[in-house]
Parts: sequence; C-alpha cells; structure tokens
Amino acid sequence: MAQVYREITPLTEYDCFYVITRTKTNFDFPLHFHEEFELNFLLNAQGVKRIVGDHQEVIDDVELVLVGPNLPHGWMNHEYDLEKNGKQIDEITIQFHRELFGENFLKKNQSYLVTKLFEKSARGISFSKELALKLKPKLQSLTQKTGFESILDLMSILHELSIAEEVRLLSDDTFMGNKTSFNSRRIEAVFEHMRNHYAKEVTLSTVAKIAGMTDVSFSRFIKKRTGKTFIDSLNEIRLGHASRRLIDTTETISEIAYKCGFNNLSYFNRLFKSKKNCTPKQFREDFAGTRKFV
Repeated sequence: MAQVYREITPLTEYDCFYVITRTKTNFDFPLHFHEEFELNFLLNAQGVKRIVGDHQEVIDDVELVLVGPNLPHGWMNHEYDLEKNGKQIDEITIQFHRELFGENFLKKNQSYLVTKLFEKSARGISFSKELALKLKPKLQSLTQKTGFESILDLMSILHELSIAEEVRLLSDDTFMGNKTSFNSRRIEAVFEHMRNHYAKEVTLSTVAKIAGMTDVSFSRFIKKRTGKTFIDSLNEIRLGHASRRLIDTTETISEIAYKCGFNNLSYFNRLFKSKKNCTPKQFREDFAGTRKFV
C-alpha cells in the first residue's frame, strides 16, 4: 500500500490564507493532502511531473493549478534539469480555509461562479498558460500585502479563475468518490447504475433501457450531456476504482483489472496509459514514494 501524507499546513483558525514564494531546483516533499484549498503557480518548470488525484502529467514551463481539500497532490523533478532549463523554478503557493467564504456567502447569486470553481477543484483544475501569466503580477503582489487589502486581491484572483474558459479537470470523479451532477434524472440514473455495477458487464442496451431510450438515441444523449461516449464514461469510472486499488491495496495489476470490470489485461494497460500518461505499474510506484514530491 502507498503512503500519502496528511499535511498540517501553517494556517491557523485566525488566518484567512497563507502564501509563500520559493525558488528551487529540487522537489523533496512527499505526495500529500490537506483540508485547505491550494493554488499553485510554477514558472520555469518544464519537465516537472505533476500528480493530482489519479492524474499524472509532465508539465510545461508555466503551471497554475487549483487543488481542492483532501485531494492528494504533488510535484516531482522527473525530467526537469537545471542545466538544460537554465533557470531555477519559481513557485508561489497559496492555501486558504474551506470556511474562508462562508456557506451563506457562497449561496448568493453573485457567488455562483466561485462556488462552481470550488466544486470543480475537488478534481483539481489546471488553467491555461495565458491565464497563469496574466495572474502572475497579482500572485506576486499578494506576497507583499497584508490586511483586508490582501483578501480583496485573493478574491480578485479567484474571480478570474472562476470565469476562465480554458480549464481542465484533472482527476476522475470516482477516485475521490465524488459524483458529478448532470442536471438530468435519466443521466443520473445511468451513472448510478454504472457506479454500482462497474465490476460486471454493463451494456449500452442496459443503460439505454434505464434511461427509457433506444440505444442510438441514448448514445447521442449521453454524448451531448456529458461530452463523452457511454464507453468512455464507463471506463472513467472503472479507471478511477482501479487507480484507488493501485494505491490502497497490494493486489496484482491483473487482479485489479479484473475486479474493475476489465477482462483483457492488455486493453486495461493500454487504456490506463492513454488516460493517465503512465502505466499502472508506474502509477503505483509514484504513489508508493519511490520518487520525490513537493
């Protein structure tokens, strides 16, 4: 079983947020999680590998990611080379409490986009390079400010993130046990069936009947509603469970593949690598702490 550390952040109950800037050439903090939200900005980080939930990716020179509460995350050197890059990595990390913006505040109409931003952060959100560079001056100035002015600046940054159009959600829903709302009772019923029966055979005909539609109509319906095909949605659920088992158990990869509904090990390995940017073996090794993180 892999060990993912629970971090005790420097935040106290009397702090609104915590910000730190660092210049570094090495990442030496283990894969971890904490109860606070975290916004992480990296500059000159080409070749670094980022892990958020069950998602792994080698990043470019600029990075801006928002990580939600209790979502495992970490960065490691991987292919980063100071001599090759010619520059040290600049990092700005902001952590803030879940309670910073009260529940009543987040229920207001004007807070809707920020509320959705926080909900999406449960999977980790990667923002575009253009937005990261645009927000760089604000992030840097935040380290120099105190008092209520600093809170206003943080709210301004969060607003910019909430209206961003070019974003990517990183980790799969299933990995953290989250359930995405599609505002459709038929789609919700289908996903509930897939979540409950992912280890068994789940056919298009079965879920189409649950939705009360023909196979062809349902195929079009789910793609329109979710942006994914039926089989892609089912595989995402299965891969989320497989990723969790790779971390939490000592079961063999073939055992995990079978228990998560994949009857063909080669197919499972190919699909896992195409979706997670690494093999199941590499994924398990990274979470097991064979490499260094921050």
